[in-house]
Amino acid sequence: MAHEHKLEIFQGLVKFKSNTQKIWGVLLFLTIVTAIEVVLGIYKPDVLATAWMTPFEGGFLATLGNIIFSGFIYMKPLNLIFILLTIVKAYYITWDFMHMRDETKALRRMVVWTAVFLICYLIFILLQEGGYVFDVYNTDDALIKNDF
Repeated sequence: MAHEHKLEIFQGLVKFKSNTQKIWGVLLFLTIVTAIEVVLGIYKPDVLATAWMTPFEGGFLATLGNIIFSGFIYMKPLNLIFILLTIVKAYYITWDFMHMRDETKALRRMVVWTAVFLICYLIFILLQEGGYVFDVYNTDDALIKNDF
């Protein structure tokens, strides 16, 4: 091996003596996160299953606020928790199991920035196409349907 792997996780809070121990530690952490997701998915607490805020009503500022906050604030907290836990799991799988921690800074940035750009682009395309499909199916004339 050309160099030693870093044997700590959580920004150095937990340190291990060998690479095998680190793998088991990360596996245990990912198992705990997955168990939390499964328990929340099965029980779906009522507190987390309803949105905490409703959209604003009013003029231009209300519309602007709805556009800015619609992605996260009006989302059900349970969905937001699932998204955040999934991101945490993806981070640790990539960072520790795929040894991104041991790569150069430039390679890490290339991988992460490319993924972030493509995910943002995918979200933009899905929102644009979803809005178009909604407008087509929501026309006043129900007899005419457009071909996509």
